[in-house]
Amino acid sequence: MRKLFTVFILFACLTGNAQTACDILIKNGRIIDGTGNSWFYGDVAVTAGKITAVGKLTDYTAPKIIDANKMIVAPGFIDVHGHVERDIFEWPTADNYIYDGVTTVITGNCGGSALNLKNFFRRIDSLHPSINIASLVGHNTVREKVMHRDNRLATTTEQQQMESLVEEAMKDGAVGLSTGLIYIPGTFANTEEVVGLAKAAARYNGVYASHIRNEESKAVDAINEAINIGKAANIPVEISHFKIGGKANWGTSNITLGLVQQARLEGWDVTIDQYPYTASSTNLGVRLPDWAFAGGNDSLKMRLHDAALRAKIKQQMLAQLRKYKFKNYSYCVVASYGADSSYNGKSITEINKLMGRKSKAPFEAETIMDMVEKGGAQMVYHSMNEDDVKYIMRYPFCMTGADAGVPVPGKGMPHPRGYGTNARVLGKYVREEKVITLEEVIRRMTSLAAQKFQLKDRGLLKEGMAADIVVFDDKTVSDHATFEQPHQYSTGFYYVLVNGQVVVDKEKHTGVRSGVALFGPAYRK
Repeated sequence: MRKLFTVFILFACLTGNAQTACDILIKNGRIIDGTGNSWFYGDVAVTAGKITAVGKLTDYTAPKIIDANKMIVAPGFIDVHGHVERDIFEWPTADNYIYDGVTTVITGNCGGSALNLKNFFRRIDSLHPSINIASLVGHNTVREKVMHRDNRLATTTEQQQMESLVEEAMKDGAVGLSTGLIYIPGTFANTEEVVGLAKAAARYNGVYASHIRNEESKAVDAINEAINIGKAANIPVEISHFKIGGKANWGTSNITLGLVQQARLEGWDVTIDQYPYTASSTNLGVRLPDWAFAGGNDSLKMRLHDAALRAKIKQQMLAQLRKYKFKNYSYCVVASYGADSSYNGKSITEINKLMGRKSKAPFEAETIMDMVEKGGAQMVYHSMNEDDVKYIMRYPFCMTGADAGVPVPGKGMPHPRGYGTNARVLGKYVREEKVITLEEVIRRMTSLAAQKFQLKDRGLLKEGMAADIVVFDDKTVSDHATFEQPHQYSTGFYYVLVNGQVVVDKEKHTGVRSGVALFGPAYRK
């Protein structure tokens, strides 16, 4: 009996001293696990692409040990509003996202997605980008496939065809349906058409994400439409890049956000996302009335060359300008103009002067129409107010989305949000201005986003979750991209892991491309 007891003690001692092996061990970090709870000191073990332990891991060993040195260790950020479906194939390392702490992007927003998502996801998994990618199915993409750019309501047959395309996309792995109701051809659809498509997505447990019909003087009506679509289709709603634009509307974010708050009080799953800037970015064509684009580019050119129709277009453009209380188009700055790259970075007012035209709004409207006829431009619109940005940011169900693609370094003058969105929130609004706490903003960038888009194994530092992890210095993390010099990466993210592989090591992209396609709840293998 004594011998048996001695053997038991010896065995206990030996096993007590044994070390547990893992692939990567992150030590000495201040862990913010994504739940919203306070940080705590601890370690994270990673094996075979998964988190295998979190806590004080004194008995773990690994061939790769990362000393976090009291920096923040958090789940990789999930950008809920991206447009990477084209750019990622040109720049698969996605440096702008990776250096900003983003490990997953939800693409297919604003009504525009790949039409064949099965092929898109196959291409993603063949490409092996540095980030994970999930996708919505775009209403505009589906409508254009069935109805081209016709300015009319859908027939019963066309409605059924569009709903079938949405259902197929959901089965292929879409996380939901997106709309861009200020863009052609989505703007030609009525609410009932969108409800039908949202119901198709809802049958497969999807989300409805909407670039609403108006973000300026008619924002209240547009937000109500998005909420009512969610109610009619019984589908969770995500209102994209929530903002209030136009000087006349500044200070009304308490009203627009109040609509979201009321919907949630009534039991409807409505959330929003935001980028932390007072400028938006979209195409130049939105300055023209929607009807001018009906039928496609040939029809547009015909209207611009018809004196009476051109005058009508200009009249409506100037009426819109007055409604927003802008004296001219100086708030409109070119990000990328294919017809003449020398215009990049210049405002419409500056371009108008270069063309030898008078410095008055009617002549600037002519300049805009000329540029649209020559292919249009990607623009940056300085039309928002900082107080509204902060007010919206404080809302607990507001996530972060850069509303960006993967820019080619040095090409054009893109909105700086494509490089610095997360670092700007962490540096400017958390550390410097204390608009929101660090733990809270991490929750929104991680677990809230994962919950909304049903990414079941992402968004938390928890055993069994995918090892998407960021290690950053909360005291120095900063964005550097500006409107004048946008092609500058964020700093302060010392390590970034995607699916358990180190993509950023000591602030340097390793070239590792360990990202995968992520699928929605109805995905059929």
